[in-house]
Amino acid sequence: MKLKLDLHIHTFHSSDAVNRIEEINMKCVEQGLDGYAVSDHDTLDGVEEALKSRDGLVVVPGLEVSARGAHILCLEPKEVVPPNLSMLDTVERIHGQGGTAILAHPYGLPRSWVSINQASLCGFDAIEVANSAQFPYDTITWYNRRLAEELGLPVTGGSDSHIPRTIGRAYTIVDSDSREVEDIVEAIKKGRTEAIGSGTSLTERLEKVWANLRRSLA
Repeated sequence: MKLKLDLHIHTFHSSDAVNRIEEINMKCVEQGLDGYAVSDHDTLDGVEEALKSRDGLVVVPGLEVSARGAHILCLEPKEVVPPNLSMLDTVERIHGQGGTAILAHPYGLPRSWVSINQASLCGFDAIEVANSAQFPYDTITWYNRRLAEELGLPVTGGSDSHIPRTIGRAYTIVDSDSREVEDIVEAIKKGRTEAIGSGTSLTERLEKVWANLRRSLA
């Protein structure tokens, strides 16, 4: 079965996001998504709430790890991977706990700009090709896709949403044997995926800044 999943969504447990779980669920239904991955920065606090409140949606437990020079998505983490490790050490920590390591927005300046030589040594399971927060979206997506092709790795897509309006802007089509997380992750690792999406607007970027300012002042 083909599932439409936004594999990169931040909840309010990320310090720079305002998405509440109920808002995520509502937006996923509106956008025709089958589910999403919780991908908060360096915390798993949002995963349990999302699993309890998924309302029939697929919820893939996840984590975005801030490695040196890159951000790395971990699917099915059992514990938080410390930030500020090297990319190689981060991937090894992810694999050591049975997780799946996806290089997030590899050419997403100013957050990361990864060389193919660096990436080839790390043993990534997939490359996030479509990320709505990238700018300019089409150009950076092309670079990401070329990296995935050169490394021979599967592709994924996610909105990297920090505000409700951008949820589902980019997503992954996963050809999975079922709606079970284990089958979904296995399909991703086998490359049974498509990455689809578009970028966020300047207005939405400003909305994110304003939302975080209001959060910090609350």
